[in-house]
Amino acid sequence: MRLLGVLGGMSWESTVTYYRLLNQGVRERLGGLHSAPLLLHSVDFAGIAALQRSGDWDAAGRQLAEAARGLERAGAGALLLATNTMHKVAASIEAAVGIPLLHIGDAVGAALRELGVRRAALLGTRFTMAEAFYRERLAARYGIQVLVPDAPGMAEIDRIIFAELCQGRFLDSSRAFYLKQLERLAARGAQAAILGCTEIGLLLDGVSTPLPLVDSSERHVAMGLDWLLAEAPSAR
Repeated sequence: MRLLGVLGGMSWESTVTYYRLLNQGVRERLGGLHSAPLLLHSVDFAGIAALQRSGDWDAAGRQLAEAARGLERAGAGALLLATNTMHKVAASIEAAVGIPLLHIGDAVGAALRELGVRRAALLGTRFTMAEAFYRERLAARYGIQVLVPDAPGMAEIDRIIFAELCQGRFLDSSRAFYLKQLERLAARGAQAAILGCTEIGLLLDGVSTPLPLVDSSERHVAMGLDWLLAEAPSAR
């Protein structure tokens, strides 16, 4: 197997999911005692979140670019950025290293295209929903129109992510709010919903939803596994 670098900690709840799914995926494909060869750089999310709030994306990009260089120096052959929102600075990371960044937008876009979806709802942080970096990639590369909640909906979705989900709190009232937002987006013509934040998948796990869900983290992990195992034997 090849060695995969993971940029994590945004939040660590999300990174735990990535770590678990990557290792489970390797075990399922190779069997026995196999697990995923990974290098992890986990940042202090408080500092990154402060830069997000202040709009200092350049500084956030520099911090993650330096972390990416460290993973490359340590031997990683590709990178997974274990967060949706921070793909806003993907270009800064890509410019800093000579190894590929496996982009979450491409994982999601390929999954939606495979499902025949042309109009998708997007739930995530307000940065992911409101800014163009995610929507434009899906539109330009995959021909997918992205629908997002109205401004009050986005504000509450974002509040729940940072005040509850990133701190390991999963409340029934918040789950009901997310389901109501999905109902509204379905009424506007969405054919599926992108869970553009790993923690949302934890909140809605096992719940019946108004739209089919495309979990960005699961699809991103699958992309990472394909890269990781490209040269590995499939026999158990």
